Amino acid sequence: MKASDTSIEPHVLAVSNLDLLPQSMQTSLFCIYARPPPSTTGNFKTAVAIFASRLPTFLNHFFPLAGRIAFNPRSGLPEVHCSNQGAELVVGDASVTLASLDYGQITSTLRQFQLPYDMDVALSVQLVSFTCGGFTVAWCTNHVLMDASSMILLVNSWSEHARSGALPAGVRPNHDRSLLFRPRAAPSYSASLDEAFTPLDKRHQVNVLTTQQSMVERLYYVDASAMARLRDAASHGGGARATRIQAISAYLWKALAGVVGEADECCRMGWWVDGRSRLTTPKVSDALTNYIGNVIAFVVREERVQELVRMPLADVAAMVREAIAAPAYDEHFQELVDWVEEHKNKRYIDTASIGLGSPALRITAAGAAWFDTDFFGLGQQATLATVTATLVARLCAGFVRLGPRPTGDGSWIANAFIWPRLAAVLESDEPRVFKDVTAEYLGLASPQVLRGRL
Repeated sequence: MKASDTSIEPHVLAVSNLDLLPQSMQTSLFCIYARPPPSTTGNFKTAVAIFASRLPTFLNHFFPLAGRIAFNPRSGLPEVHCSNQGAELVVGDASVTLASLDYGQITSTLRQFQLPYDMDVALSVQLVSFTCGGFTVAWCTNHVLMDASSMILLVNSWSEHARSGALPAGVRPNHDRSLLFRPRAAPSYSASLDEAFTPLDKRHQVNVLTTQQSMVERLYYVDASAMARLRDAASHGGGARATRIQAISAYLWKALAGVVGEADECCRMGWWVDGRSRLTTPKVSDALTNYIGNVIAFVVREERVQELVRMPLADVAAMVREAIAAPAYDEHFQELVDWVEEHKNKRYIDTASIGLGSPALRITAAGAAWFDTDFFGLGQQATLATVTATLVARLCAGFVRLGPRPTGDGSWIANAFIWPRLAAVLESDEPRVFKDVTAEYLGLASPQVLRGRL
């Protein structure tokens, strides 16, 4: 599917130094839609027709996604050749119901329905129908082009464009990296950045058998009432109420410390922080409006296990808040850009993500970002939206991806890759905070299926 505006000149889009931190890694945002009510026209056939008719004009605004990722022959670095080669539109059919999927292993499950797409493809939109009448829409791209916030903006923009046939000027995407994230003439950064990153090679990773035995995948939800209780417990009286991220992070950090016990003196928590809400320099913050690209920094903090076990949840949440707020982000992002400038010849990863040293649990979150997945215009949002990525092999650190459920019911989804012992603690805690996502919870099980399980 090519962009319809033939007046857009072919060009090459250079990626920023921040785009080079994740480098080339395929990533997707999956939206799962329950069967629309029979009284509406919002069925799979209609969805395919909307994508086929609207995608060409939509790509006029997301022109780089109609291009191809290539590698500069001189530098060896990725760049985007924006010559309107076309985005992929894939339509498929699955011979199963959505209710039959294993939602506890959601990333592995969804990959069974994702068709492979070449590493040079900037966007592959894949629609798959299920026998129950529901369907999935997968927005498949590459991390070198965009982070999770950019993917949410992409889906929100699509829903607006699909309903109205246009994209208002105030929400049109910005792909221009020339106004921000440029290295200084003399790159400068603190020595701590050298410690924060590790070359991504086999010498710095555990063996594959250890990796396979270390982690389990889980898909949880935290409903609105449990979230409210958790935020209350994580807040100090008279102070600012703990945010959802702070409250969930504090709960998980204390749970991790309890699991570690006396096996290690310390444990770590890390957060990928979106710079869009943290950068304050006017020129940069203005350039970040509707920006499509990577604006992520990793923050990590290590604390003594026994202190974490002893401390009230509100005190741990305060530590979370302090850790995330601690960096002077304008300078920190500039140092990141400068550091990458001098380390482009190798691929690096956050040191805490390797899994060596004290146990580390990493958190990434969409914050309060709002998903608009109603491209039919019928008021029906996707029942689930989750980001999946090709995980780097041999990482033995925990990972939890958080985000609000697009239905607007106040619940949050947690896609977790964690140690079996930590999963057991989360699943045995009472009152239960993290609950298993099921087809029934998502509204995907038919009445006959529900009666058969009673």
